[in-house]
Amino acid sequence: MNHQVTRRSAVASLAAMLASCGGGANKDTGKKQFFVAFSQCNNAEPYRAAQNELLTRICSRSGDIRLSISDGQQDTSKQIAQIETLILQKPDLLIVAPNERAPLTAVMGKAMAAGIPTICLERDIVEPNYSAYVACDNYAIGKMAGQFIVDQLKARYGKPRGKIVELKGLLGVEAQINRHGGAHEVFEQYPDIKVVHEAVADWLQSKGRERMLEILRAQPEIDVVYGHNDPMAVGAYLAAQELGREKQIIFVGVDGLGGPAGGIKKVMDGVLAATFYYPLAVDKAMEIGNRMLREPGFKPDKKYVLSSEIITKANAAEMYQKLTF
Repeated sequence: MNHQVTRRSAVASLAAMLASCGGGANKDTGKKQFFVAFSQCNNAEPYRAAQNELLTRICSRSGDIRLSISDGQQDTSKQIAQIETLILQKPDLLIVAPNERAPLTAVMGKAMAAGIPTICLERDIVEPNYSAYVACDNYAIGKMAGQFIVDQLKARYGKPRGKIVELKGLLGVEAQINRHGGAHEVFEQYPDIKVVHEAVADWLQSKGRERMLEILRAQPEIDVVYGHNDPMAVGAYLAAQELGREKQIIFVGVDGLGGPAGGIKKVMDGVLAATFYYPLAVDKAMEIGNRMLREPGFKPDKKYVLSSEIITKANAAEMYQKLTF
């Protein structure tokens, strides 16, 4: 059974979890110390850094959880080797944010075969080699982004027409596939809307800027940049700013992180026209994981789906307060 989880219920669950865990170090030295291992695909992405920070906060509130975070550095071979090492260490719970779908499938199967409860985090793998999968609906996010872009182009030209540049994340990753597919389902309904260039920027702001500088020199007319995450969209904005074209272009991203460097602040500052909130998911993963650790009869659902929402100037200040920790 799939569970649809709203942002408000996820926040409420996190608050309840923190309250139940808050008490400092466990004074009962005889109590079991749980070892939770998190295989992170790439600490360099702001979204991943925010995941690490939130998970560390959650686990530090508990007196009986020891957390280890490994950084795959966007290197699939390195992440696989790290997981193989973790399997030998026999964690009580393994959480994996896969760098790529197919290559991580086998090693996560090894973890399951070793009897390690394993949670797959917001990027799927080819086979369901996990106890539970916590994700957000990236196809729905793509459709929402596509519709927002159509509406912006209608407002600019009086009808749906215009030229779009799309900056993709790492190819073959579920988020890249579905954020692209959902948006294109919308774009294909409007023959005068053209995606004039697609480029891969690997989720990174620096690469988003580099790719966009190349595109700007080749494309004299661009109405919208759709970045599969906020850093790539911000990188594109910085490139356009260098060439004096940022005011001509609408920039749209995904992630909606709080904090002074996050996508919500970029909406408030007018850099992005919109971003789409993509839950960090580690709070839900630990809500499930805590039950797996502490309730012997608990069997999680195979998939939990978290919800997203659009963030524009209209609600950015409110969302900034809610999602900044």
